[in-house]
Amino acid sequence: MKTADARVAVAAAYRDLGRMGLIVGSSGNVSVRTRKGMAITPSGGDPDGAEPADIVAMALDGTVSGNATPSSEWSMHAAIYKMKPEAACIVHAHADACTALACLNEGLPGFHYMVVRFGGNDVPCAPYVTFGTPALADLAAETLTSRTACLLANHGMILHASGVAAAVSDAVLLESLCRQYLLARSAGTPRLLTDAEMAAARERFKTYGPARGR
Repeated sequence: MKTADARVAVAAAYRDLGRMGLIVGSSGNVSVRTRKGMAITPSGGDPDGAEPADIVAMALDGTVSGNATPSSEWSMHAAIYKMKPEAACIVHAHADACTALACLNEGLPGFHYMVVRFGGNDVPCAPYVTFGTPALADLAAETLTSRTACLLANHGMILHASGVAAAVSDAVLLESLCRQYLLARSAGTPRLLTDAEMAAARERFKTYGPARGR
């Protein structure tokens, strides 16, 4: 995506996630891959009233265009883009339910068939590492090797998707699933789906949604 278009897309997604309560104040960031690297929300940014001019353009090696300061988690976004060529947009948030589960140092198990939407039978939780460090960037990328989303222990969540709308939608889905799982746990012991049941759900999703070209 061209840098100018990416800035517009990031600002819009950032505002949307703020309105939905998934990103509050500076506790989260959004990026979009560009031809020269990525466009990412600024350090200490706030989704309320974010504009394209606020978004930072930079290369994946950390070189910044202009004098703006990118999110402290830029290296985590860069590591994921380097490893995942299909990733077009990344959302990192401290959304309530995701963060609550992450603070238990637990991943999201296959309690519901929608969990397969993130690439496997669970959403794993990466061990705690200090925020904004290369160590966290490497660990997050490694945890996402076979997934599109993961939790970050005592921190929050991060996910990537093939487009901006998909990334926002997936962030909403992940937060909803984490909330539902915690609610189920508060009432009892959730029944986890078997590998066969999750495989059947994954197969069913291949024909789920509006028909295209049929």
